[in-house]
Amino acid sequence: MNVDGVLAAGRAAAKARMRDTVRLYSQADDTFDRTTGNTVPGAQTTRYTGVGRVKSVAQASGEDVQASDREVRLLEYVVELPWDAPLPDGVRVLPGMCIEVTDSQDARMVGLVLYVTGAQFGDQATAWRIKTEDRS
Repeated sequence: MNVDGVLAAGRAAAKARMRDTVRLYSQADDTFDRTTGNTVPGAQTTRYTGVGRVKSVAQASGEDVQASDREVRLLEYVVELPWDAPLPDGVRVLPGMCIEVTDSQDARMVGLVLYVTGAQFGDQATAWRIKTEDRS
């Protein structure tokens, strides 16, 4: 059995299941505008745009946390990208980056922003899996 052939078939099958369109981006720190008294969001730098698969993980085990003056529920998701998804040279996926769902057959997911908490790497994986959380 040829491992490379099996991996290629597995990667093609995994990519065929990726029916969402996502954007992976990093965001610079917010700044405070003393003139207006408003916080200005930092500039966003897109690292990847293309197909992906977004799926929830253990939704019932979400964690309630306090964020400033409001309570939020952290729900875990895994975002799968093609194993050969291109990233700019020298760029690694780091906690704090974001993934936005820009198109999906489930219209309720469009606009969902997920925060990266970790990524899994491996030369024998069929997809690139990124751990994220929804902080809504």
